Amino acid sequence: MNKKEVMEIKRRLKKESCTFTRLCGCYVDAEKNKVVNFGQTFLNLEDEEFYKYLEIAKKVLSGNIGNNLLTLDIPLEEEAAGGRQQFLMGLRESKLKSEELIDRFYDLVIDSYDYAGNYLILVFHDAYDVMTRTTDNNKLDESEEVYEYLLCAICPVSLSKPGLGYRADENRIGPRIRDWVVGVPDTGFVFPAFNDRTTDIHSLLFYTRDTKEPHSEFMENGLGCGSKRTATEQKNLFSHIVKHALGDDDENSNEVLLDLQQKMSDYMEEQDVLFDEETGVILEGDELEKLMSDTGISDDAASSIKEAYKENFSDQMPEVAHLIDQKSLEANARVREEEALRAEVEELKQQVALHQSSGDDTADDPDDAIKTYDVILRVKPEKVPQIKSQMIDGQKCLIIPMDENEHAAVNGINTTV
Repeated sequence: MNKKEVMEIKRRLKKESCTFTRLCGCYVDAEKNKVVNFGQTFLNLEDEEFYKYLEIAKKVLSGNIGNNLLTLDIPLEEEAAGGRQQFLMGLRESKLKSEELIDRFYDLVIDSYDYAGNYLILVFHDAYDVMTRTTDNNKLDESEEVYEYLLCAICPVSLSKPGLGYRADENRIGPRIRDWVVGVPDTGFVFPAFNDRTTDIHSLLFYTRDTKEPHSEFMENGLGCGSKRTATEQKNLFSHIVKHALGDDDENSNEVLLDLQQKMSDYMEEQDVLFDEETGVILEGDELEKLMSDTGISDDAASSIKEAYKENFSDQMPEVAHLIDQKSLEANARVREEEALRAEVEELKQQVALHQSSGDDTADDPDDAIKTYDVILRVKPEKVPQIKSQMIDGQKCLIIPMDENEHAAVNGINTTV
């Protein structure tokens, strides 16, 4: 699913446009016991509950495509009888009204979701009447199809922090009563996917809040899909590959990595005209090899990086944008700008000092070029040949002829001669 398709579904999760038909949930403790199950018609909820559940559902459709939100393909074997896709299809068709199927789903999550603590499993059912759109993105009044889907959110439940509060029953300030609070979703999914604005039963949309460590075990064992790296995981893995190949000098490897990422960023900008926003620029091994050569990475290190790159990304070549640490590049650019500015200021200082000393032919020591002079003359070019030195009363003097209509300024103050 692309950004537009995700937003189309998410925009409907408002009080006036939401069409969730049913909500089911199961609270699971740290020992993987089902503490409580519930199920009810969503639109019958009290307003306070309605909005809280709606916020949770929206979170499953939030974040960056390719990082927080991943489209996972369902393997063919899972589409056969007894496969996870067939089970999710049956759960969807039951509209969450089959207690047996929903209980089996809770067991599936509990058995495959690795989490050390209490959590809440929520499942929403929805049927979206998809309106036909024209090429200029305007809606028509006729329905194209009904997109029926399940949205699942797995939320951690943690004990509220201790603190002081007003105890109304005792009319005093005392310890606040601690209770178990449902947090924002840690993991979730939408099945089936809404690709090209139509139902795609061969894939689903997976959500993870933690892009560094998504629950890949749930992707594989719970949903029956192959695990897929987030953009953050791809970036961290690529950085590790480059630094490992460059050796133990951390400072040098960090500098080379930043240079390589800058080359990759420039390459991406050059190639952007050939790709649309949804496709992105893919970095193949040959392009990487050329960028490493431009960066000045040795042949041995480049060969090691290319081999590890192909081995680790053989299943799917990543987008260039996913491998770049944009914040580090921006910080490095600021540092280089500051260094260039300091160098420019230093050069200007030296030029001023040299300019000040340019009229003194007696300076033998280079350090004399930057000393402070007692007399500095600034005259019109035509006056320079007229200036002469002369001994007067045993003292060396500068003689500057002045016409009647000429004026002079000493230390910025006009004076008459």
